[in-house]
Parts: sequence; structure tokens; C-alpha cells
Amino acid sequence: MFLMKGKGNLYIYVITSFLMSYIMLYLIDILIYKFPFMITSLFEISTSGITELTCSYVFSCRFSLSLLPRNTQNATSFTQCRSLHTTLSRKGLEEFFDDPKNWGEEKVKSGASWTCQQLRNKSNEDLHKLWYVLLKERNMLLTLEQEAKRQRLPMPSPERLEKVAESMDALDKVVQEREDALRLLQTGQEKARPGAWRRDIFGRIIWHKFKQWPIPWYLNKRYNRKRFFAMPYVDRFVRLRLEKQIRITVRKKNLEKKNVKFLQKKFPHSEVQKSSLVQDVNS
Repeated sequence: MFLMKGKGNLYIYVITSFLMSYIMLYLIDILIYKFPFMITSLFEISTSGITELTCSYVFSCRFSLSLLPRNTQNATSFTQCRSLHTTLSRKGLEEFFDDPKNWGEEKVKSGASWTCQQLRNKSNEDLHKLWYVLLKERNMLLTLEQEAKRQRLPMPSPERLEKVAESMDALDKVVQEREDALRLLQTGQEKARPGAWRRDIFGRIIWHKFKQWPIPWYLNKRYNRKRFFAMPYVDRFVRLRLEKQIRITVRKKNLEKKNVKFLQKKFPHSEVQKSSLVQDVNS
């Protein structure tokens, strides 16, 4: 019982000393920022280890505070310093909306979409900048489209959204071409991830992507569970699947021909319908 009491007293002493040191540190923080003229008097106290700890803490705080400029009122805020940003600091959510000059207009002038031939002449840095410009433009147009739906009004010049989408697709295609060319030059691989054409258990020809394994393939149970072959009885269902796909494509072509003939009969003077009908018949 005496030992248990001694341990309990020791625990209480440790907890109380820790709490006292924490309170002292908190009070010194308040004194540093509210009453800096009282800090020097704390250095004269040296009665216990706790005060020595607080004095060292105060000294480190004073040293860190001395690194700041004396005229803190004239100093610029650290929050205003940005290392990288894609928008002007003067603009914010305004960039999600169109130019106020275009508000209320039914038609807005816009240029043509970027083509692959034009983008191939650009550098990688220019393509990177242009991608974010197009991304901001797409976000603005999507906001405008949603607002027009909310107000049940027609969107002014909706073709701008299609032009931006076409430009982004062309830019993505050009970047992919450059990555493929660089990979062919460095490694000689045609695709980003090597693989091979294989046949699955349903008889379909699929592209199987290779991946790295920590053990050889003949010891890998997960890899050996995969079946890259089809049983003989699957050939009949493969033939039926191909026939179904051919029927669907033929039905679509016949339906398009019927629609063209109906439009030509309804509008006999339309040259566009005649040309499309000739192309469909030749195909």
C-alpha cells in the first residue's frame, strides 16, 4: 500500500509540474505579444528548471521576433505573396462570367477553333499556357450555359463551347503525338504501356497491358488464373456476335437512306439532300 501511495504521489507531481510548465509557457506567449516591455524582467528569475525552460523559450521567441522588420505597419502581408497563380490578383470569381460588354447580346463574336496544324508549330510552354486559357474559357461558357438554363433563355453564341472543346481535343492530340515520338525515340515502344493482342475466354481479341510483378509468372497464382484462350464451343457464339453487329450497322445505314429519300421527296429543290443521297447510294 505504501508503494502504491508513493507511485500515485509521483504521478500527481509529474502531472502538476507538466501543467505548470504549460501554463507558464502560455502566459509568456501572451506577455510577448501584449506586454513586450515586461519580458526582460523574466530573465532575472532563476529558481527552478521550469523558469530556465521558460527563459530559453522567451529568448528563442525574442530572437525570432527580432528577425522581423521594426516597422511592421509598413511591411507587406505575407498572404499577398504568391509563388504561382493562373489568374490576375485583381480578379476572382468574375472570371467565371462573360465580359459585361457581352451581357444581353444574342450573338458574340468569336474566332475559329485551333487546328492540329497550328498547334504543332507551338512550343510545349505555349501549349501549356494555351491549355489553361481554354480551360478557363470552357468553365466560363459552362457557367453561362447553366445560367441561361436557369433563366430559361437561349445561350448567346453556343457554338463557342464546341470550338473550345475542339481546340482542347486538338491540343491533347498534339501533346500525345509528341509524347509518342519521344517514347519511340528513347525506348522504341509504340504505346505508353507495353502489351500484346490476346484472346480472352469469350473469344474476343483484346489488348492486354503488361505490368510488373514481384515474382516470376509461373509462381504467380493471380496471373495464372487468367485465361488467354477460348474453348472450341465459344466459336459459335463469336460468329453470332459478329452477325449481330453487322445487322445493327446495316439497319442504321438503311434507316439513314430512308430518311434521306423522305427529305428529298419533301424538299425536292434541296441540293444538300441530293448530294447526301448520292453519297449514300454510292457507299
